[in-house]
Amino acid sequence: MTELPVRELPALLRSLADPAVLLDVREPWEVALAPLEVAGTTLLRIPLHDLPARLAELAPSRTLVCVCHHGVRSRHAAAWLERTGFDDVYNLAGGIDAWSVEVDPAVPRY
Repeated sequence: MTELPVRELPALLRSLADPAVLLDVREPWEVALAPLEVAGTTLLRIPLHDLPARLAELAPSRTLVCVCHHGVRSRHAAAWLERTGFDDVYNLAGGIDAWSVEVDPAVPRY
């Protein structure tokens, strides 16, 4: 797993031949407060506690960028995904909160 600073996400996405999967592991109420969509990604929302049961929805060949509120749950998700055989996994460092502060202030902070 690679820690990816939020400001580096656009460059990573431009460098990929296929769109990355933005894996949002926040709870539905959090997504409702501050939805996140990033051009150049396929968005998949799976709360962290549901990830083992929904693993089949992810392709190990795709680049995955895990995101949560502050980057802690997404770090756990990314580490777990690597242990289960995913090779190209990133954790969005600082999560959506850092995204709101450093990249897109239109995304509400909570």
